[in-house]
Amino acid sequence: MRVFVLNKNRQPLDPCKPARARILLRTGKAKVLRRYPLTIILTEEVSEPITHNHQLKIDPGAKITGLAIVQSNRIIWGAELTHRGFQIRDSLTKRRTLRRSRRNRKTRYRQPRFLNRKRSSGWLPPSLMSRIQNILTWVKKLTQLCPITGISQELVRFDTQKLENPEISGVEYQQGTLFGYEIREYLLEKWHRKCAYCGATDTQLEIEHIVPKSKGGSNRVSNLAISCHSCNQAKSNQEIEQFLSRKPNVLQRILSQAKKPLADAAAVNATRWKLYNELKLTELPVEVGSGGLTKFNRCSQNLPKTHWLDAACVGISTPERLIIKEVKKPLIVIATGHGSRQMCRTDKYGFPVRYVPRFKFIKGYQTGDIVKAIVTKGKKQGVYVGRVAVRTTGSFNIKTKNGLVQGISHKYCQHIHKKDGYAYVYGSKTSPFKAQYF
Repeated sequence: MRVFVLNKNRQPLDPCKPARARILLRTGKAKVLRRYPLTIILTEEVSEPITHNHQLKIDPGAKITGLAIVQSNRIIWGAELTHRGFQIRDSLTKRRTLRRSRRNRKTRYRQPRFLNRKRSSGWLPPSLMSRIQNILTWVKKLTQLCPITGISQELVRFDTQKLENPEISGVEYQQGTLFGYEIREYLLEKWHRKCAYCGATDTQLEIEHIVPKSKGGSNRVSNLAISCHSCNQAKSNQEIEQFLSRKPNVLQRILSQAKKPLADAAAVNATRWKLYNELKLTELPVEVGSGGLTKFNRCSQNLPKTHWLDAACVGISTPERLIIKEVKKPLIVIATGHGSRQMCRTDKYGFPVRYVPRFKFIKGYQTGDIVKAIVTKGKKQGVYVGRVAVRTTGSFNIKTKNGLVQGISHKYCQHIHKKDGYAYVYGSKTSPFKAQYF
């Protein structure tokens, strides 16, 4: 990917190629400002710089949001932002359960409170707000590093039949030309784009009735699944209990997943308008596009199904031919949060078992910093790069890509990237065009 460049007065300039950035660094004309995303700052100010238009494109998702920066018809930067919304939901549920358990045991007494708590207008649960805040954080960060002139957001999958004929209603509207298309897209997401029976992903997938129509099955979404052609033909009009009589675990999984709603779609639907309104506050022109248009742009250019390429295809501003050869591996951004405000750790019953230090900085480091440790002597001699977990003794643990290394003295550590609530890793070295997609 290209490297972000800032003028000496921190004005964003056009990103440059990595080779150009290495020349600037080697000749002393620039210095590294931050590692993730890689940004350099010039040591001499450029007067009246010329910049070009850059479009920031966003494909919001419940678990992963795709980000891409497009200059003209060229993708110059791509990333996939992994959210922690479901983790926040589980943490809040656990805390609520512990509090309720303590109250039921009557281990302490407090005066009852009045039910005077109010929610502000537009309130969303913390698990949903974290997704919006993550996206807004990166929008703000990228606009400070690159001359962004516009934003594209995938807002909603519009029903084009309703737009063409607003008076259409009843069965004619419910089962129109897009009826089968919407059902298929829904099922592909619900069953994770693989055969429900054998798990195959490298073949054409078909819509399958769990309870056959000849046995009284309906066309309701809860009675539909995705299967490969072989499994579809082998099942035929058998009852699913008979077809999977020798695979009870698969049978139980399919029956439970068939009735499970698409939680990811519900999360995206609940946050899309809030995100759109927040993006408009950036005072940049915001373009919206539909999911159907995104898929059309991606499939027409024969691009694989990835989050960052979906983002690059959002909106009508997408050129007819995208050049993506500059982005070999997208930046994978994982939201980790800033730790917990809990004063002490508790056991499974909610009783305190361990004290948490109040001061988070030890020897100038805090848990979550990315460091490079060069150990010159002892049994652990070597070079280690990764996220650090600090200890008050000054002996740190470093989580590297090869595993956890314990007991590294702070004297051997040096900062690479200070904690900002995110973890970073670059995507697989495998070319994305080898991936299977639907």
